[in-house]
Amino acid sequence: MVDAALTRAGATTASARTPLMQNKAFLGLLFMLPAALFLVVFLSYPLGLGVWLGFTDTRIGRSGVFVGLENYQLLWEDSIFWLSVFNTILYTVVASILKFMLGLWLALLLNEHLPFKAFIRAIVLLPWVVPTVLSAIAFWWIYDAQFSIISWALMKIGLIDSPINFLGSPNNARATVIFTNVWRGIPFVAITLLAGLQTISPSLHEAATLDGATSWQRFRFITLPMLSPLIAVVMTFSVLFTFTDFQLIYVLTRGGPLNATHLMATLSFQRAIPGGQLGEGAAIAVAMVPFLLSAILFSYFGLQRRRWQQGGTDA
Repeated sequence: MVDAALTRAGATTASARTPLMQNKAFLGLLFMLPAALFLVVFLSYPLGLGVWLGFTDTRIGRSGVFVGLENYQLLWEDSIFWLSVFNTILYTVVASILKFMLGLWLALLLNEHLPFKAFIRAIVLLPWVVPTVLSAIAFWWIYDAQFSIISWALMKIGLIDSPINFLGSPNNARATVIFTNVWRGIPFVAITLLAGLQTISPSLHEAATLDGATSWQRFRFITLPMLSPLIAVVMTFSVLFTFTDFQLIYVLTRGGPLNATHLMATLSFQRAIPGGQLGEGAAIAVAMVPFLLSAILFSYFGLQRRRWQQGGTDA
């Protein structure tokens, strides 16, 4: 009798568990749990600690006390901080626009029937695959004030009389780091958009061609709308990567000359680690969050448009 009762109880428990395991929402939460724990431990805690440090006067080797908005008030009156904000926005906007335009052009080119297409795609990925520090060191040699290969070539052609000071002039340094970031970021944009282009049915272009549409009209009314959700996501990641760039700037210029290439990320590091002002460095890092949230919202609305294209609602 006891065995029979235990058997019936086990069967009841199993039957109750079966619908739960077949619930897609429950299974989704179950599979996401390890990733959520990872994010909480390695992302949420450092973020929370950084926010807290921004409200303290903590220094290296000395625990600080709560000072409220004092660090942010100091930053509000800090001309170097505002210069870094300007540099970051300029760097991000110009580099992201150039990466998108050149990446889209390259994706359209690679989507055509080219010989050795697979080999060309692998070559295109090289700038993205090479470690950032390694490529930055290579460009540092290329931009050397005395031995730059670019200056040497231009002097041999006769276009210039003396070497170009790429990293010693504020305007030259800004243009140089932007160019380097664009060179490194184009492959990510191009390959991702190429994957999106290959999902567009050729029959749409064939039908438009039969209706008399030009190449520009097919691109404007078929390719671009179909790619718009993917463009939103790609450009969001591009903006995030560019806005938070650190390695490239630190290797090439370390924020110089005259703080002309200091980004918020590099200034935060300089104030926190070499300068020892952990609280002020954390405050600069926290000040980056609103800009990053804006980029995420850009991606969100891009995805909402995709739902509209598929006949869904934006709710």
